[in-house]
Amino acid sequence: MGYDHKAMGITARGAWESVKRHFREMGIDTQATDFTVAGIGDMSGDVFGNGMRLSRHIRLVAAFDHRHILLDPNPDAAVSFAERERLFKLPRSSWADYDAALISPGGGIHPRSAKSIEITPDVAKALDIKASAMTPTELVNAILKAPVDLLYNGGIGTYVKATSETHAQVGDRANDALRVNGSELRCKVVVEGGNLGCTQLGRIEYAQAGGRIYTDAIDNSAGVDTSDHEVNIKILLGLPIGEGELTEKQRNALLVEMTDDVAALVLRDNYFQTQALSVTGHIAFSLLDAQQRFIQFLEKSGRLNRAIEFLPSDEEIAERRAHETGFTAPERAVLLAYCKIWMYDELLASRLPDDPWVATALSRYFPQALRDRYAGYMPRHPLKREIIATHVTNSTINRIGSTFVHRLMETTGAKPDEIVRAYLLTREIFGFVSLWQSIEALDNKVLDAVQSEMLIDSSNLIERGTTWFLRSRRLTDDMAATIALFTPRAEALASQLPSLLDSSDKARIDDAVTGYVAKSVPETVAARVVALPTLYSTLDIVEVADTTKRPVELVARIYFDLSTRLGVPWLRDRIAALPADQHWKMLARAAMLDDLSGLQRTIASEVLMGGGDMDKASALIAAWRDRNTRAIERQAQLLTELRGAPAVDAAMLSVALREMRSLG
Repeated sequence: MGYDHKAMGITARGAWESVKRHFREMGIDTQATDFTVAGIGDMSGDVFGNGMRLSRHIRLVAAFDHRHILLDPNPDAAVSFAERERLFKLPRSSWADYDAALISPGGGIHPRSAKSIEITPDVAKALDIKASAMTPTELVNAILKAPVDLLYNGGIGTYVKATSETHAQVGDRANDALRVNGSELRCKVVVEGGNLGCTQLGRIEYAQAGGRIYTDAIDNSAGVDTSDHEVNIKILLGLPIGEGELTEKQRNALLVEMTDDVAALVLRDNYFQTQALSVTGHIAFSLLDAQQRFIQFLEKSGRLNRAIEFLPSDEEIAERRAHETGFTAPERAVLLAYCKIWMYDELLASRLPDDPWVATALSRYFPQALRDRYAGYMPRHPLKREIIATHVTNSTINRIGSTFVHRLMETTGAKPDEIVRAYLLTREIFGFVSLWQSIEALDNKVLDAVQSEMLIDSSNLIERGTTWFLRSRRLTDDMAATIALFTPRAEALASQLPSLLDSSDKARIDDAVTGYVAKSVPETVAARVVALPTLYSTLDIVEVADTTKRPVELVARIYFDLSTRLGVPWLRDRIAALPADQHWKMLARAAMLDDLSGLQRTIASEVLMGGGDMDKASALIAAWRDRNTRAIERQAQLLTELRGAPAVDAAMLSVALREMRSLG
């Protein structure tokens, strides 16, 4: 016994996550607003039939399979939904079984074998065509090019290619006569519940023309994911069966009981994959250089042939850079897949899956019922390391994107597993999971662009925190102990920020929170997002407190007092504003930010170490000022000069950092 994919509707439900994501980007909630659809398939099919039941607001204007063409130019959403539901439950149904009395005026059901089909004025208007009659092939071609909101492919065949491709190159002769080019599509969204509905070049052409599309591998991945979960669950349950603690009948009953939980685990991955592609789409141009370098890295390591995957050549990337355009969503989807394959191999070959804290991912892979009843068997799962590596890979790359790990390899020299380890520490210490959940809870409540903006803003701390741990002795410490050390202090610092920040930083945070609130973001969520850059200081503060054996509260007061005195917020903002659209510029900016952070930590340590038994921040800082009067005056003078300059460049900021070194 196994999971019945059609009964679960899992492939269609996974594809529907793509539908919802695309429409959410346009400010449309598919579960609350009517939208028009043209479809490939019929209600007896798994992917099409289940897909057309996932919203009561679908207005299916036209659909076709190999037998019939359905035309319903002005459908009633509720009436047509009920009829599709009836057909889905009718064994071996076809569009010929659709109740013609329920079809809107001018519509009808026509066999694909007809010589000619009359095009009524209503159909002509819905499909935006002028012909009064068409052959079935011509009509299917017109349906593919219909100006609808969604083209949903739940059938078999390749219906979209690129203008540059020949039909022979597509390799689907049966559909040569009706196939269209990506640039000819007039729908707003294409979702491929079926495999190979479009060629990759066809997807790219459509996306470059403004269409919203991922790939079939993204859209219909839920079916494969469900099968993987089923296999791993059965292997796990084979252990208690082998020991006589579970019968096969009981196992089968348990599989049924867990159906919804398995589906939920699978659909989460669909949700997060589309989120990763959507968010990176908002910053596509700024990622171009990192994507190019990652592609070159994969090529050199023999992991990628970009021509086979239709990824742009270096010359094409140069053209996009000149035109300030980035990778399309289908291209980003391919890169995401290759990143996951590479990362999985790297993690599996490392010792990271064996770390006790990381290994807790094993239980999260399985449904709650198995965690409750058979957790003791999980460490004995023969594919334990593979499951952990898969789960960590997906949960990491879906959150940080396809270029993050490689980019930090270049900037820090760290290994992929070390970067993932540092990322996981940062994620846990700063409570990113709960923050992300609060942002995702705003789906269809705030603009998608606003949600993406918050996720992008939060990613800055992820990168800085990950980099901090990669350069810290803490990286090799016990992960659970490190998380326990830093997390409560990060939470305490967050509550103390209003009393620690200078007026300019407070004003910046207040303004940013007000801006998000004006966009319908709850104030508590906005405040968490906006405070993240400042919370990065927690890492340095805890480290200084540990080194100097001083209370964290005292270190925090000194740290932020020095920050104000030395103009650190102003310097940080100017460094962050430096151009970083190319590799070396990005490295230079990152190095300057690291230097600034390191100097701040060093100076704070100097203040504390040179203060003897003094335990008041004001006294410690006064003693430090007495020891460094001339250097402090020089730094203040330089800072005043910089603030008065009409423009500040990297060379000027480099001098400012050099001057700060004399204070530590």
